[in-house]
Amino acid sequence: MSTAQNLTLSIVITSYTTERLNDIYELLESIRNQKYVRIEVIFVAERSSELLERVKNYAEANDIPNLIAVFNNGALGQSPARNLGIKHATGEIIGFVDDDVLLFSDWAKETVKSYEDSSIIGVTGPAFPIWENESMTWLPPELYWIASCTDFIGLTKPQAVRTAGGMNMSFRREAFNFCRFSREFGHIAQEQKKVGPVVDDAEFSINLRLKTGKTILFNPMVRVKHRVYSYRLSEQFIRGQAYWQGYSKALLRKMYRDDPDTRSLLRERTLLRRILFKLIPYTTLQFFYDPIVAWKIFSLTNRVLFYVALGFSAGIFPKITGFSKRYFS
Repeated sequence: MSTAQNLTLSIVITSYTTERLNDIYELLESIRNQKYVRIEVIFVAERSSELLERVKNYAEANDIPNLIAVFNNGALGQSPARNLGIKHATGEIIGFVDDDVLLFSDWAKETVKSYEDSSIIGVTGPAFPIWENESMTWLPPELYWIASCTDFIGLTKPQAVRTAGGMNMSFRREAFNFCRFSREFGHIAQEQKKVGPVVDDAEFSINLRLKTGKTILFNPMVRVKHRVYSYRLSEQFIRGQAYWQGYSKALLRKMYRDDPDTRSLLRERTLLRRILFKLIPYTTLQFFYDPIVAWKIFSLTNRVLFYVALGFSAGIFPKITGFSKRYFS
C-alpha cells in the first residue's frame, strides 16, 4: 500500500468558457511549480471545443506534464464534468480546484500529507481572494464567502469539518465507490454573472461522511488563491449568493436530519455571532475615521443577512414563501 509520501494525486479542473483561458494557464503554471511531483491533471471542457484545444496546445507548448484533456459530451454542468474527470483520473487522491484559482507551491505536498491518517476521507483548505482591483479590498473576512472565497475564519489548526469547499478539495479514490457528485445539486447557470443553488460539494461531503464514517479534514496549509472579479460585488450577485446560501442550508438540514453537524449548523451560527458581536461593533467604530468604508460594510452586512434569512425561510417553507424556484437576475 502506498504511503502518504508517494501517493499519486490527480487534479480535476472543469471549465466551459474561453473567457477563463488566462486564468487556466496561470493555474497550470501553479501546478507545474508544485513541490510534489506525483501529479496528473485532468482538464474537462464543455460547451467549447476551442477551449479544449487551446488548453491542450498550451500544455504541450509549455511542458505541463501529465495533462489529460477531455470534452464533456454528456449532461452539462459542474457535477457531470467532475464525474467525467473522476473516470479519467488514475490517482489515489483525486483533487478538485476551480478554473480561476492559483495553488500555493506546497498545496499538493500538504494535501497528500493530510492523508497520513487512514480515517481521513477528504481534505479541504482556505481560499484567499485575489482582488480584480484594489477598490474591492474593503470586504471583511466574515463576508469572503460572498465572493466565493473563505479562510474558514476562526480555524487555525487542522480539524474535522462538515463539508469541503468546492474550489479547493480532494478525496481518496475509494470515496467515489460510495457516491458521486449529484447533478441535481450541481446545477449552475452557464453565465458567470448569475448565481444558482450549487451545493454539490456540500451534499457530496455530507453524504460521504455518513456512508463511510470517516472525516473530512480542514488543513490551513492546503491553500489556494481565488480570483474575485468585480461582478462578484454587484448587487445582483450578492443577493443571489446570499439567498442561495440560506436556501441550501435549509435544504441540507432537511435532507440530513440524522447528521448532528448539518442539523445544528454550528459553523454558520459561529459566523453569525462573529458578525453580530464583532464585525458590526467594529464597523460602528469605523464610522468615526473611515465612514465611506464603514458604510459599505454596514450596508452590505445588512443586505446579506436579509437575503440569507429570506433564502433560509424559502428552504424551510417553500410553499408559503413561493421562492423555492426563484433565481435573482
